[in-house]
Parts: sequence; C-alpha cells; structure tokens
Amino acid sequence: MKADGDLSNYVPDFLVKTTDGTVWIVETKGREELELPRKMSRLRQWCEDAIRGSRAEGGSAYRFVYVDQAGFEAHRPQDFAGLVQMYRDYQS
Repeated sequence: MKADGDLSNYVPDFLVKTTDGTVWIVETKGREELELPRKMSRLRQWCEDAIRGSRAEGGSAYRFVYVDQAGFEAHRPQDFAGLVQMYRDYQS
C-alpha cells in the first residue's frame, strides 16, 4: 500500500536462491525514497510470514537485502555472501 492509501503491486528487483535453499529478495535503489523505510518494514514482515508458511511445509527460508547505489559503487562486494554482509540496512 502506498503512503496515500492506494494499493500497489510489488515486483522484486532480483531473487537469489543460495545453495542452502534460502531465497533472497534483493532490492536495489538509485536514490532514497520517502517510503523506503515503510517498504522495507513491510518486506521484512512478508519474509517472516513466508518463512512461517514455508517451514510448515519443509520449504525455503526467505530473507531480503537492500542495496543502495552509492554504497555499491563505493564498496563492491566480491560475491553474494559479501553483499549480504555489507548491506545490513533495514535488517533489524
């Protein structure tokens, strides 16, 4: 839902499935949006809900990582594990 109350569709930028079976939702942004904290909070909740549903069926864990363009250009990780370690915003 948007800040003005309208419904919105969500399509993640990238999905990555790691060898341990975790499905990562990767969000990338070139600029900080006003609604970004709320969007990331909702994405965190979605992952928690998906984990509960998936675990009951023996499925995957779901996590997310937010990658900002300025940070990525300044500190490019060598691999996906490095990306997850570097970009911890909104993970609390």
